[in-house]
Amino acid sequence: MVSTAAEIAASVRAGDLDPVQVTRETLERIAAADGVVGAFRKVRAEEAPAEAAEVAARPDLASLPLAGVPVAVKDVTEIAGEFASHGSQAGPSVPAAEDGVIAARLRAAGAVLVGLTRVPELCVWPMSDTPDGIARNPWDPTYAAGGSSGGSAAAVAAGLVPLAHGSDGLGSIRLPAAMCGLVGLKPGSDLLPEGGWFGMSVHGPLATTVADAALLLSVLADRPSLAEVPVPSPVRIGMSTTVPLLHTPVPKELVAAVSRAAGLLAAAGHTVAPEAPRYPATMVLGMTARWCAGPAQQARDFDVRHFQRRTRAHVRAGRLLLRAGLIREQTRQRWLSRAEEYFAAHDVLMTPTLSHWPVKAGRWHERRWLSNVLPSTRLAGFTGQWNLAGYPAITVPIGRSAVSGLPTSVQLVTRPGGESLLLGLAAQLESANPWPRTAGKP
Repeated sequence: MVSTAAEIAASVRAGDLDPVQVTRETLERIAAADGVVGAFRKVRAEEAPAEAAEVAARPDLASLPLAGVPVAVKDVTEIAGEFASHGSQAGPSVPAAEDGVIAARLRAAGAVLVGLTRVPELCVWPMSDTPDGIARNPWDPTYAAGGSSGGSAAAVAAGLVPLAHGSDGLGSIRLPAAMCGLVGLKPGSDLLPEGGWFGMSVHGPLATTVADAALLLSVLADRPSLAEVPVPSPVRIGMSTTVPLLHTPVPKELVAAVSRAAGLLAAAGHTVAPEAPRYPATMVLGMTARWCAGPAQQARDFDVRHFQRRTRAHVRAGRLLLRAGLIREQTRQRWLSRAEEYFAAHDVLMTPTLSHWPVKAGRWHERRWLSNVLPSTRLAGFTGQWNLAGYPAITVPIGRSAVSGLPTSVQLVTRPGGESLLLGLAAQLESANPWPRTAGKP
């Protein structure tokens, strides 16, 4: 069993663990298992031990929040000496001259960056496969690990690393976290450096415990106070298991997870009652337009001829939307007014994270655009609207399917600035209903 990030950091700070040995053991686990899991696009097998030695020699070692902790970073992150591929063979492959904000904050906190995790091309899809590999769900490798932070989720759920960085544009942290039985937090859009897609994409943590998620969030946001998980006062929780606007059927076990969580939170003193926001029909257009136009804007630096055919179609659609001027702030504002109305009467909304079970693992990048769109929209009915609103949301594991053995989860959403509240509620669920930290292990 892999120690938690908090445990590793505390032992390194106390002098009981050597960061180099921790890193070598991590690389050994990756070498042994990643041929099946497919979590990594690039493993930093030579660089990471050298950087761990640098951490061990730091004079401020005793104060580093992530002292010696091996962390996987999503392949959208600028790391000195590496290039971020964004899951594509069409982009530039020139190594970065210096760390970007995310890598710099991780290093400053004492983390050891052990590798770049697999993502779908331009991070568009909730399944993370590329021509050289498929990120698979460690609970059952015949299923996809999700996306676009699927490689990060697979790495953590398989016990290869205790923590991973991800980014979330329409659910890209929360969906793979739900599929792989992890805590995955999408912060509010005002907390971390913007990740793109016209403000919809943000960076965040994937972890096996709430405390580890809070720890990584505090480092990514450069706000140490976020590492402290509070015990929340009683709050008003609205509950909904109906897919917004589409009303498509949700599998019974995913609905049952919400009922289970509602009972646990009510027992902790919170008020839980069924009620959903009034979702405006224009919300779907606002999300879809940004989902297409964001990658199209990013693709200006890529050679379109080398894109996968699904990506070429997606980029063409995005360019048409951009030319038509359909990225409209008023669409977002209309949804925000409805969200503010809801959260005037509720402190938290609870839903399933997934609106359907994960898809099977496979070479989705070889299929047509529509063959990817249909299962993608089927999975993500509860997540993307909170990217459009910029509200924080967290995925929390609840149980496992009696049929497939795959994890079940809930999503908790709150108003801007409420990340600590979400972590506190997640910690109450964790205490009342402990989950297996990694696949197949207690």
